[in-house]
Amino acid sequence: MLTIRSATNADVEPVRRLIFAVLAEYGLDPDPAHVDRDLDDIEATYLAGGGVFEVLLDRNRRIVGTVGLCPLDASRCELRKMYFAPEIRGQGWGKALLNRMIAKAQAGGFEEMVLETAGVLTEAIGLYQAFGFEPVAGDPEVARCDRKFRLGLVGYQPPELRALRRRMDEPGA
Repeated sequence: MLTIRSATNADVEPVRRLIFAVLAEYGLDPDPAHVDRDLDDIEATYLAGGGVFEVLLDRNRRIVGTVGLCPLDASRCELRKMYFAPEIRGQGWGKALLNRMIAKAQAGGFEEMVLETAGVLTEAIGLYQAFGFEPVAGDPEVARCDRKFRLGLVGYQPPELRALRRRMDEPGA
């Protein structure tokens, strides 16, 4: 059984270990001096600023997943640091945490969610596109990333609900 909870600064080292291990697995470089400095103080960077940072714990209380949501301005937020240990991938946790972050962003009044990612993270890109994220032109700010995406949140419905509505709208349904 896996559980989700809000991260605290007590989680900094295990969060960092997981994220840096996943980056290395895909041939990407951690950048603790710059882009990954947000992990130095999760509470100040995310929680105090109106954002969210959650961890996924296995039955031994080991962190096996992370996801963050950081406000950029009053209408836009950024999905950050969504990483999973290899042993839990493919079990629907990416969908579950992405649904949670979208719901939290909508509840916070955000109109748009953005993210940056690397092309080698094909599973993540497939997930984002399945949720309706659209590519954005321009260069990402993060050096290890080569893709940018956005999702409009006003009136957004999760993929499962959209599929159900399509089936209900079919003739003879």
